[in-house]
Amino acid sequence: MEQKKLPLVIVTGPTAVGKTSLSVELAKHIGGEIVSADSMQVYRGMDIGSAKVTKEEMQGIPHYLIDEFDPSEEFHVVRFQELAKQYIREIHSRGKIPLLVGGTGFYIQAVLYDIDFTENGEDSSYRESLQRLAKTEGAEKLHEMLREADPVSAEMIHANNVKRVIRALEFYHETGQRISEHNEAERQKESPYNFVYFVLNDERERLYRNINLRVDAMMEQGLLDEVRALKAAGCTREMVSMQGLGYKEVLDYLAGEYPLEEAVRVLKRDTRHFAKRQLTWFRRERDVIWVDKGQFAYDSERILGYMEDVLGQKGIVQG
Repeated sequence: MEQKKLPLVIVTGPTAVGKTSLSVELAKHIGGEIVSADSMQVYRGMDIGSAKVTKEEMQGIPHYLIDEFDPSEEFHVVRFQELAKQYIREIHSRGKIPLLVGGTGFYIQAVLYDIDFTENGEDSSYRESLQRLAKTEGAEKLHEMLREADPVSAEMIHANNVKRVIRALEFYHETGQRISEHNEAERQKESPYNFVYFVLNDERERLYRNINLRVDAMMEQGLLDEVRALKAAGCTREMVSMQGLGYKEVLDYLAGEYPLEEAVRVLKRDTRHFAKRQLTWFRRERDVIWVDKGQFAYDSERILGYMEDVLGQKGIVQG
């Protein structure tokens, strides 16, 4: 049965670890095409803050789920799963190998284990009451409620991600089951793919230094002007797209909530915290292969060679 499963290569890891360049090189080596598993790069006009892969960086490798939605449109895991599966089928049909690349672990999990996101009920009154509560008492109040109902989910979902906090509370309200337990059960399903799940990693101090440097580079590249343009086009803090790292902090600065230097400091801090949560997520996943850059003396050719060896052993590429 294993040999009949279609191949899927996953390249993930924390933000600023170097996924983009490595995945492009790997795709070139194995005849692959890339499906982005990034919740922000899917939006048009959000290039700098999302560290979006450029045409030059793609080096001719086709990329999907980049620049496919306007910031005013809502993009979520169910839509991602639907489109990613479609692109993966198309890549297979051309005899190519799909690479799922990005740092949004929940998106990867949704595709890898074909998680069922069937809605439980049509009654939206509880959701609406939570939305009102978020507006009147703030996101932290909802997060406290989640911490009481489902501590594991509260640990994994940031308080600012109001939509996912509400979904977790709503699931618990409707079913009496914690959504973390539901997701854990879904994770135990057998994957429909013959997959290899690489997690690229670096030692913490280097990773955090790279994050700080990346934020500085984003500011130099014009993140402030990018957010100003989005705001002028009608994008607001309430939009899912504008709750991404880099966008919400600059919007807060533009709203006069704090000076620019403080916005940059907060962005660096929150990005470091985000990287830490990403690593926590990947450590919980099964069947992952950690690729610690330091163990390869930061030599990308050695890293690629190792990854190709693993893919050969798995029968995904000719060994």
